[in-house]
Amino acid sequence: MAMAQQRDSAGQGEAPAAFDPSRQYDVMVAGGGNAALCAAISARRTGASVIVVESASEFFRGGNTRHTRNMRCAHDAATDTLTGPYYEDEFWEDMLRVTGGQTDEHLCKMMIHESKDMLNWIVEQGVRFQAPIGGTLSLGRTNSFFLGGGRAMLNALYKTAKKLGIEIVYEAEVVGMDVEDGFFKSATVKHKGHDYVVRARALVAACGGFESNFEWLERGWGPAARNFLIRGTANNKGTVLDMLIKSGVQQIGDPTQCHAVAIDARAPKYDGGIITRLDCVVFGIVVNKLAQRFYDEGEDVWPKRYAIWGRLVAGQPDQIAYIVFDASSLKLFMPSLFPPIQSDTIEGLAQKLELEPAALAKTVADFNAAVRPGTFDPTVLDDCRTEGLTPAKTHWARKIEKGPFYAYPVRPGITFTYLGTKVNEESRMLMADGRPSANMFAAGEIMAGNVLGRGYAAGVGMTIGSVFGRIAGREAAKNARN
Repeated sequence: MAMAQQRDSAGQGEAPAAFDPSRQYDVMVAGGGNAALCAAISARRTGASVIVVESASEFFRGGNTRHTRNMRCAHDAATDTLTGPYYEDEFWEDMLRVTGGQTDEHLCKMMIHESKDMLNWIVEQGVRFQAPIGGTLSLGRTNSFFLGGGRAMLNALYKTAKKLGIEIVYEAEVVGMDVEDGFFKSATVKHKGHDYVVRARALVAACGGFESNFEWLERGWGPAARNFLIRGTANNKGTVLDMLIKSGVQQIGDPTQCHAVAIDARAPKYDGGIITRLDCVVFGIVVNKLAQRFYDEGEDVWPKRYAIWGRLVAGQPDQIAYIVFDASSLKLFMPSLFPPIQSDTIEGLAQKLELEPAALAKTVADFNAAVRPGTFDPTVLDDCRTEGLTPAKTHWARKIEKGPFYAYPVRPGITFTYLGTKVNEESRMLMADGRPSANMFAAGEIMAGNVLGRGYAAGVGMTIGSVFGRIAGREAAKNARN
């Protein structure tokens, strides 16, 4: 409070009505997306006074949640919004497969179990789901889709938060933190050109990773990071995460592991969102700037493999690749915001992509010669494959021969990073020496590395945010009362 008073007296004006420097809240939530709102609502429903500080403006509130569409939750039977059961054991097997075992088994299984109740709890907070969808993602059984998408989901949570009396301040960035021996005392928040000290009995950090901080990305990825695109918010610079680590919070995860998908190379640097993602990899071939294939495009169903393609493209020269397919596949997937590049010949397509025409023609010809007949079925692991080709295409392999021919240029699109704070089953942060923090909790992307050591399954980010957000808010409120 003293800092705020000193800076105001220096001629910066009076504190805005949003902040009462004399007040101490039970719970301060840093962030404004799904995890933050679930934490705030959970804390308030447990009886705590809550303030949410969101660095974005009201229009751009919500971080990466704005760009989401669905959430993966365990359930034992079909519903109006899900086509069949998705048992806890299957969910766990999927997580084990996509992470390659790099997950905290206890926390992951706890999250999966808790997710079963989230479909009810999140509806109680005003969120609505739509009927199951089909198409390339094949998620009608496992994932529930938000009616109106992520922004509608956020609007519902914010509406509930306001009804409950939760204080929300936009354009409020945490720029300082007073933490002593694992005990949170206060945070310095910059708002409209002023710095204010916000005091709370407990902190919930739910403000994302560091994917928008290119200097931090470069520490792990080197100069290649400068060619990455950021699918989500430009606000996730890892400021709070950095402060927490420097305050003695134990970190978890690899700084090079992240949710990274192949997105249209013509997308904006930030905030391209879901409409820049491309789901046509399984229906064609992917080549680098040398017109060479470099990975099995048909390894598994798309929801379990789409998040590896950002990393794969990141490993290619100049971090660029091209998805090439023909007219027979054009209507099989959800297109990007941008139209595909088109030509009547493979050589003509190569020229438009600035690839060597002879090299692309040879790659396509070699692929076509290796294709073995099968029964094409985009909804299952079919028997259409290649033989004698490296790398192989193990499913959905069809000759690229029906003109016109199409291509999308793609670059790595980072959604969120996995390096974060280590937590326990209460979503309480652990300190570097292994002790639980006295009053600091984390939820969402800032602690996702506990569950996601690598890899991704569609909708799991929202599961992590909702489940651990609800837990963090509840436990922070209990902590504040005690």
